[in-house]
Amino acid sequence: MKSQDEQHMTVRGLTLDPVTNTPIVILKAEGSTRLLPIWIGLFEANAIALEMEKIATPRPMTHDLLKNLVDMLGARVERAVVDNLRENTFFASIYVRSAEGAQRLDARPSDAIALALRTGAPIYVTNEVLERSRGIELAEDLGEPEQWRQWLDHITPGDFDQNPPGRTRGTDD
Repeated sequence: MKSQDEQHMTVRGLTLDPVTNTPIVILKAEGSTRLLPIWIGLFEANAIALEMEKIATPRPMTHDLLKNLVDMLGARVERAVVDNLRENTFFASIYVRSAEGAQRLDARPSDAIALALRTGAPIYVTNEVLERSRGIELAEDLGEPEQWRQWLDHITPGDFDQNPPGRTRGTDD
């Protein structure tokens, strides 16, 4: 259950920073043309891509293991929220509900997104984070997956700040 100060987001794709070749997950605000790029690690990008493409691995990956553990404990992931931005680093929370009640887990945004995708939980970003971040506003909504692929393939360095929020030198989200 989302709060009033959160915007529902969907994962629109993954791309690479054209300058550093660092993976970027692109979140899109539901019902809007606003995009939020978050620089993430290579392994987390792989985990997100595998789930987006519904590719099964022979053995459980870390996020699959987390999903299986949540299921085994009789809990469910209610939502993932990108809820803070400090010193160019995004922070997130995973909200889990069990028979004992609701719990909040601190997480990296990429891990929260990967787990949310596996569990079908919604992804949100707080309005404060959206206001403080360097998002992208599209001139029009790119509805078709192929239009998104073309847009992602043609991102240029000018589309981002020199040091955008979420990208720090030497660290992944």
